[in-house]
Amino acid sequence: MAATEIPMELVYTNQLDGFEPGKRYRVPGLFRSIERDATAVTVVGDYPEIVTAYEDAGVDVEIVELPAPVVVGTQAIASGELSKVLADLQSESGAMVLLIDGLEAGEIHRPESGELALRLFEVLGTIHASVGELTTERDGLALTVDALRGEVEALKKAALAPPTDEAGEIAALKAKLDDAKVQYRANASKESLEKLLAELTKE
Repeated sequence: MAATEIPMELVYTNQLDGFEPGKRYRVPGLFRSIERDATAVTVVGDYPEIVTAYEDAGVDVEIVELPAPVVVGTQAIASGELSKVLADLQSESGAMVLLIDGLEAGEIHRPESGELALRLFEVLGTIHASVGELTTERDGLALTVDALRGEVEALKKAALAPPTDEAGEIAALKAKLDDAKVQYRANASKESLEKLLAELTKE
């Protein structure tokens, strides 16, 4: 007389409680090969490799789909968050446009909103102040250079022109040479004129 086969129902599931007596439970993620003594298999979830393996072995397989997770208010929350992000972006964009328009007009106006626009305004303000300081320093240096140029020109003229007393002596020497019909250079120095006059006296 043939031995009666004892049915063994095998369940592949990730559940943590609610186990029924008389059934064996396995974690589907740990599946490596079929269990030969299984007479019926239930697969909870989407595990096609387990289903195919048992069907190829001639074992009846029941597939139980997992219920879709219930999400309450997610779409509304996501929509609200998206609206806030869009509003922030529009505000930021508007503030940047106003700031750029002001720069093109030669003026810098502090934006009322927009984190990026406010940061850019602060940086531009610092740059503007630095440029103003450099411009003032440049103008001061230009005035100093002009004053130095004037002093240099005055020194040049003073170096070329003989002292007042010497100029009179030169004029007197030239007059004596003119009377003696002696030629000399128009810009001759006092020493050269005295030398010409001395030679005239020797003669």
